[in-house]
Amino acid sequence: MENINTNRLFLASCLALITTSMTFAIRARLETVFGPEGVGLTLEQIGYAFTPAFFGFTLAMIFGGPLVDFLGIKKITWIAFVSHAIGIVLTISANSMTSLFVATLFVGIGNGMVEAALNPMIASMYPQQKTKMLNRFHVWFPGGIVIGSIIGWLIMDVLGLSWQIMVGTLFIPLIIYAVLFFGQKFPLTERVQMGISNKKMFSSIGKPLFLFMVFCMFLTAASELGTTQRIESLLKKSVAVPLLVLAFINGIMALGRMFAGQVVHKLKPAGMLLYSAILTFLGLWLLTVTNGGMTFVAAAVFAVGVTFFWPTMLSFVAEYLPETGALGLSIMGGAGMFSVSLVLPIMGNLMDNVSPVEALRTMSLLPAILILAFLGLNIYMNKRSKAEQA
Repeated sequence: MENINTNRLFLASCLALITTSMTFAIRARLETVFGPEGVGLTLEQIGYAFTPAFFGFTLAMIFGGPLVDFLGIKKITWIAFVSHAIGIVLTISANSMTSLFVATLFVGIGNGMVEAALNPMIASMYPQQKTKMLNRFHVWFPGGIVIGSIIGWLIMDVLGLSWQIMVGTLFIPLIIYAVLFFGQKFPLTERVQMGISNKKMFSSIGKPLFLFMVFCMFLTAASELGTTQRIESLLKKSVAVPLLVLAFINGIMALGRMFAGQVVHKLKPAGMLLYSAILTFLGLWLLTVTNGGMTFVAAAVFAVGVTFFWPTMLSFVAEYLPETGALGLSIMGGAGMFSVSLVLPIMGNLMDNVSPVEALRTMSLLPAILILAFLGLNIYMNKRSKAEQA
C-alpha cells in the first residue's frame, strides 16, 4: 500500500490491543479490591459494575463499525485513545459501585473503538492473509492479559503496593500506541476499496449465515471471557493465586495464536471452531473437579479450546462474508461483548448463592451447544464448497 507504513500500523495496533486486554486482567484483580473483603460490594454488584466494559464495548463497536467507513479508521482510533485515557483516570479515582461503573464504561468504549477500527484495518492491509494476521493481531489480547496479570500480582501481592499504581500502568502502552499512530497515513476499509455500497452492506448483515455466526459469537465470547473475567472468585478455593492461572491460560492462547498459520493450513475456519468448542467444554468441566496443580492442567485444556474462538469468528466473517464490511466485524465483536455483560451478573449471583463449581458447570453448557452448532456449520460449508467446485 502506497505511503502506508503497514509494519508501524500493525505494531501500534498490537499496543492498542495490549492496552485493551490489560484492562481485563486488571479488572479481574480489582474484584477483590471492591468485593466483600474490600470496599464491600457483593459479587453480583461487582458483576453489574463490570458490565459497562462489555456493553460499552458493544455500543462502541456497533456505532463505530459503520463510522469507520464514514469517518475513517484514523479518527475512530483517536476516539479510542481519548476514551481509554478518561477511563483509566476515572478507574484510579473510583471508590463505589457507581464510580466504578462509569469508569468501566469509558474503558469499554475505548476497547470497543480499538476493535472497531483495527480489525477492518488489518483485514484491509492483509487481504490474502486475513485469518493468519487477525490471529497474529489477537495474540496480544491474551498476551496483554498475561502482562496485566503478572503486573497485578507483582504490584499488589508481591510488593504490596496500592491498586491505583496497578491501574496506572495502563498509561504505558496507551502512550506508546498514541505515539506510533501519530502522523501516520491509514488505509481505506476493504469494503470501500471493493466499492460495495452501503445498501448492500446493510442488507448483507441479514443473511442467515451471518445471523448464525452472531448467535455463535454470543456463546464463544461468553465461554471465554465470562470465565476468565471472574477467575478470582471462580478459583479462589482451588488455587492460591487465581491470577496466575489467568496468566497461564492467556500465555497458552498467545502461543497458539502466534502459530495460527499452521493450524489454518490444516483446518478450515469451521473445523477450527468445532475442535475449539470440544476442548472448551472439556476444560470447563475439568475445572469443576480439579484443585491445586491439576487446576493448571484443566486450565490448559480450556485455554487450547478458547485460543482460536474470537479471531477465527472474525476471520470467518471477513473471508466468507466480506460484503458485510467493517459493520459486520463490529457487530460480531459487539455481540460477543454484549453476551459477556449478560453472563457476568448471572455468574455473580450463582457464586453468591450456590458455588463457583455450579457457575462453571452452568458455563460448560455454552460450548456444549457450540459443538452441535459448529458440527452443522462444517456440514454446510463442505456442501457449499462442493457446490462451488461443481
